[in-house]
Amino acid sequence: MTTKEQLTQSRGKRLLVLIYGIAAYTIAMLTILWLIFCNAGVLPLGFISLNQDVFLAVCINLILVFLFGLQHSIMARPMFKQWWTQKIPVAAERSTYVFFSAIALSTLLYFWQPIQITVWSIDNIGFKYLIWGLFGCGWIYFVLATFAINHFDLFGLRQVYFYWKGETYQEFPFMRRWMYNFNRHPIQTGLLIGIWTTPYMEVDHLVLSTAFTFYILIGIAFEERDLIRTYGEEYQRYRAEIGGLFPWKNSN
Repeated sequence: MTTKEQLTQSRGKRLLVLIYGIAAYTIAMLTILWLIFCNAGVLPLGFISLNQDVFLAVCINLILVFLFGLQHSIMARPMFKQWWTQKIPVAAERSTYVFFSAIALSTLLYFWQPIQITVWSIDNIGFKYLIWGLFGCGWIYFVLATFAINHFDLFGLRQVYFYWKGETYQEFPFMRRWMYNFNRHPIQTGLLIGIWTTPYMEVDHLVLSTAFTFYILIGIAFEERDLIRTYGEEYQRYRAEIGGLFPWKNSN
């Protein structure tokens, strides 16, 4: 193969990785919107009801959350990344994680089993508006938190863009920006607010919120272990000074 042919092939490969990254990002954003609309009651939780048995429906829903959590956790671990990047371009690793996370979440939302038993229903108009306000604030906080640590790097676009340009990708150093000055895990905090604040809670929604809460707590434990391994004492100090899910700051 001539040098010109190699260069053309390299450009074609970089372009494909860029397109792949953009597609993965688009699918992920649409899936997150789907989750928000489901929690807002605009879209139903689940499109296929397999049975009418409440116990079996709960079991199916918990299995869906478990599979989502399994994918999310395994693909985020350094050992898996090291193995996975031997098979795909390093620049596409984050986009692949984002893509499979979106597929896992879409599967969960599509096959979720509805259990339309009311847990609570708030009719007071003022209280209802207050709750919807908290709901909106939670999801806005969630989105802003992704931009505080570079939204495009988090979802893999920055990596594929540098690869397409033929430039060396560099990870961001450990930094504190915006809400990260008083909240170590604002993405998870915003997500929890978004999935719990609703004036109409049914059993299927309650199962989703509860299961996601447990998953988030487990995921944070693994994430903090990796962050301590990566940043050492710097993160240990940060952990001692700044709140995790609940915002606070130690001024001492």
